[in-house]
Amino acid sequence: MSYEIISGKEIGKAIRIDLFERIQHLKKQGITPGLAVILVGNNPASKTYVSNKQKTCEDLGMHSRSLTFETDLDESDLVKAIHSLNQDPEIHGILVQLPLPEHITESKVLAAISPEKDVDGFHPISIGKMMLGQDTFLPCTPHGVMKLLEHSGIQLLGKHAVVVGRSHIVGKPMGQLLLQKDATVTYAHSKTVNLKDITLQADILVVAVGRAKMITSDYVKAGAVVIDVGMNRDENNRLCGDVDFDSVKEVASYITPVPGGVGPMTITMLMENTVQSAENELRQDKSS
Repeated sequence: MSYEIISGKEIGKAIRIDLFERIQHLKKQGITPGLAVILVGNNPASKTYVSNKQKTCEDLGMHSRSLTFETDLDESDLVKAIHSLNQDPEIHGILVQLPLPEHITESKVLAAISPEKDVDGFHPISIGKMMLGQDTFLPCTPHGVMKLLEHSGIQLLGKHAVVVGRSHIVGKPMGQLLLQKDATVTYAHSKTVNLKDITLQADILVVAVGRAKMITSDYVKAGAVVIDVGMNRDENNRLCGDVDFDSVKEVASYITPVPGGVGPMTITMLMENTVQSAENELRQDKSS
């Protein structure tokens, strides 16, 4: 079976062209969208993610601010830094790079971010609004997956979508967003009994389980759309996803690569949410 690559790199580039125009419009009215990224500790992967976000901000002409703290930072000091950013008129979006050191309670820190600046979509209010289908900032990776499906012309109405993964960041919100587009959704995970029996039913298969090349061709129905959210290293230390791309591409109709699939869309949606926050502020200023 012939397959098509869903390129997050190319789709993300098209979205960023539109974002650049929106940013220019905001600047003409005296607002430069600003993103603050907080990094606690020296995790190399986290440092790379923060650097990529800063570069994307610069490329788009946005204001970028990075706050870096030592690993032993006190939780109360981190919360104080967030409260300060909540009040900063130059900052429209706040992101705390995860994971945090063990002595810091992630839920408490994320809840300290103002919902109006919660461009990662992790605040309890943001999650609640998403569950109810109300207007809010959506978690960037699931939002990016939805954009990939939309731009690829993939119909979701009535289709069976299986999400392998149940994290608060990807798996759980992913299923809810698919459900809102009238897909029939099944959640599965690494401990699911007879996982293969479930994934073989999927018209749309989203894999976010965190295990390198776990999903092989015998897990995938012929003609399925396969979205690989994973980011791992294989036995040769090369980047790979949760899906065994080489085998699965032989049965899938559409498939995302790793790298170059979902990853670029996550950062693009972060920028989208930050620009949306700045636009929200402009509307409020005009109405007041």
